[in-house]
Amino acid sequence: MKKYFLFCSLVFVANLAFAQSNQLVQQIESLTAQNYPELDALYKHLHQNPELSLQEEKSAARMASELKKLGFQVKEKIGGHGVVGVLKNGPGPTVLIRADMDALPLEEKTGLPYASKARGINAAGNEVNVMHACGHDIHMTVFVGTAQALVKTKNDWKGTLVMVTQPAEENGLGADNMLKDGLFNFAPKPDYAIALHDNSYLPAGTIGYRSGPFMASVDMMDITVFGQGGHGAAPHTTIDPVVLSAEMILAFQTIVSRMINPIDPAVVTVGSIHGGTVHNIIPDDVKMQLTLRSYKPEVRENVIASIRRISEHYAKAAGLPDDKMPRISIREPMTPATVNDANLTARLVGLFRNTFGESKVVETDPYMVGEDFSRFVMPDNSVPIFMFWLGTLAPETIRMAKEKGEQLPSLHSSQFAPVPEPTIKTGVKAMSVAALNLFNQ
Repeated sequence: MKKYFLFCSLVFVANLAFAQSNQLVQQIESLTAQNYPELDALYKHLHQNPELSLQEEKSAARMASELKKLGFQVKEKIGGHGVVGVLKNGPGPTVLIRADMDALPLEEKTGLPYASKARGINAAGNEVNVMHACGHDIHMTVFVGTAQALVKTKNDWKGTLVMVTQPAEENGLGADNMLKDGLFNFAPKPDYAIALHDNSYLPAGTIGYRSGPFMASVDMMDITVFGQGGHGAAPHTTIDPVVLSAEMILAFQTIVSRMINPIDPAVVTVGSIHGGTVHNIIPDDVKMQLTLRSYKPEVRENVIASIRRISEHYAKAAGLPDDKMPRISIREPMTPATVNDANLTARLVGLFRNTFGESKVVETDPYMVGEDFSRFVMPDNSVPIFMFWLGTLAPETIRMAKEKGEQLPSLHSSQFAPVPEPTIKTGVKAMSVAALNLFNQ
């Protein structure tokens, strides 16, 4: 009989917890619906006023203002234009939520009534168009909506909420700059760190996830290929660095296809090559810019070593002396791979399935793009992290593209156009329930 009453008590407690959880979800939905006109206006303002990496002054000021209005302790200008807000709400876990702010040097071609017409000055000093083609305007808007929801429901959770908006994600510098500038001297070190990234292939209302490897590590490599210049009519009197560079580029493609285990992902991309000034002069040097992507440290080291070896051997085969071997440098800091914590992923994916339904939560393949959210694991990997995908497209858009056999615009495309309302509402709901779950462990 005692076992029976114990069983009944446990069932009652479980049902009560489930009912309370559903009530909280409904409360978040109601709050977000109530706040949505404000969030929509914020999104369109951010979309029309994008700022390049390391120049996010106005975006950062707006994020700081939104957090201050909600009662957060706020510190600005961390590692450039980084912002952190801290809300202490009694004893409990510390949960960090992060969003990024920078945009891309790209001309928007979506045709939207709120399309960006902004211009900016890039790192090279050139005037360029600027667009939120990676959806960081969505990230910031969801960030604000989540902060609003968690403040309104603070009677239902205990702990410390740390809200971080970071600059310079696109060039991989922002998170590292913030950490080196003492982010966690002001904010407590988190027990969990969570973030989202909008996805250009999933329908709005959908969550994408992957446990373990989620995004790749990224290295930016610069190579100067030296030669011996001369007249284009007398190539035999020169050592042509343009031809040498072409040979090296083709050889680099064999690194992934022939020097890396086929089951280990890796990408070598030569994104830029510059050499010479006119038609009939063979130049003295050529400059190349590469990105190297992988998941495993040993694969990364193999790729780098192979590029160095191939470059040197081709230069020697061309007859160059030792003092004219290719000069190779790797920009620091590199972007580490983003690896989602297995236990945290399982926990929050289960929550998302209960909240949104099985069909709305889909497992995705790893992506070879990079994300410096990975730095929030800390140097000792002591902070479990979880980043998930947020669908952005109208189902009709996806259906029509499939019927026509057309590719959907990717992130970093001038045509990338999220559907704001279902995307933002889903993001706020997902991030809010995730935080509440972690606080109420």
